[in-house]
Amino acid sequence: MIWLFLAVAIALLFIRAYRNTFDVHTNYVSVPLQPSRRLPDPADWEPLSILHLSDLHMENISVEASRVVEDFSDRQLDLIAITGDLLDRQKNIPKAIHYVKTVMTLQPALGTYVVFGNHDYVLPASKLALLKTELERIGCKVLINQHVTVSHRGNPLHIIGVDNFSTGHCKLGKSFEHVPMTGARLVLTHDPNVVLHMKDYSYDYLLSGHFHGGQIHWPRPFHLAKMGKLPKLNMVVGLHHVDGRPFYISEGLGQTGLNIRLRSRPEITLHTMAGSAYFPHGQNAPFATSMQEASATLALD
Repeated sequence: MIWLFLAVAIALLFIRAYRNTFDVHTNYVSVPLQPSRRLPDPADWEPLSILHLSDLHMENISVEASRVVEDFSDRQLDLIAITGDLLDRQKNIPKAIHYVKTVMTLQPALGTYVVFGNHDYVLPASKLALLKTELERIGCKVLINQHVTVSHRGNPLHIIGVDNFSTGHCKLGKSFEHVPMTGARLVLTHDPNVVLHMKDYSYDYLLSGHFHGGQIHWPRPFHLAKMGKLPKLNMVVGLHHVDGRPFYISEGLGQTGLNIRLRSRPEITLHTMAGSAYFPHGQNAPFATSMQEASATLALD
C-alpha cells in the first residue's frame, strides 16, 4: 500500500510540475540611470522599454509565442532582447525561427537582439551558423562579442553582446572594443557569472538568464552549485548588483531536461531604463515588481 501511495504522490507531483511550465510570470523592472563619466547628467534620459526573453529551449517550452504577443500588443516597445539558449537540437531551428519571428511582430522601435548560450553551442558549427543566418534573415541582430550603437530619442545607446561565458566563448575586450565613451551601455549575455569579471568594463545594465531560477528549486537548487560562483552567492534569479552595477537574471521561458518546474516559473520581463526624473518619489535605485501575486511558498510548489 505504501508503494502505491508513493507512486500516486510522485505522479501528482510531476503533473503539478508540468502545469507550472504554463504558469508564466511577467515581471517589471525599473532601472534609473546613474551619473557617470559617460552620462554626466542622465536625469532626463527618456525611458527605454526592453522586452527580455531568455532560455527559450524549443525542446521544452510550454508558453506559445502568440501568448507573448497578446500580452504586450498594447505596449510600445523599444527593444526585444533574447539572451541565449534558443535550442540544442538542429531539427528545432525552424521552430525557433518561427517563435522569434512571431514575437517580432510586436515591432520594437530599435529592433530585436540575440546572444547565444551554452545550449546553442551544442549545435555543430555549421548548424549554429545556419541559426545565426536565419535569425538575421528575419531581421534580428545577433551579437557575438560585438556591439551596435543606436539612437534612442536623440541619445546614444550602445547594445553590447557578450558571448557565452561558461563555454569559453566570452571575449570581453572584443565586446567592448571601440564602444564610444559617451552614452548608455546595455549588455546582453547568457551566463551571468561573467559580471564577476567585468570590474574594468563599464556598463549601465546587464541582462542574462542561464539558471532557470533552479527550475527544480526544491528543497533548494543544489545542482546550481556547479554552474559558477553566483549561485554560491545566492544570485540565481532577479535583480542584483556587483561592483555597484545592476544586472538581471531571468528564469527563462523554457525548460531543459524534463519539461517541469518546481518552485520556479517561466518568466517574461519588461525592463525600463530611464533618467531619475521619470521615476516617482525620487526613486534612484533599481526595483522590480510582478504583475502576478507570488505563489505560496509550499514545499511542493
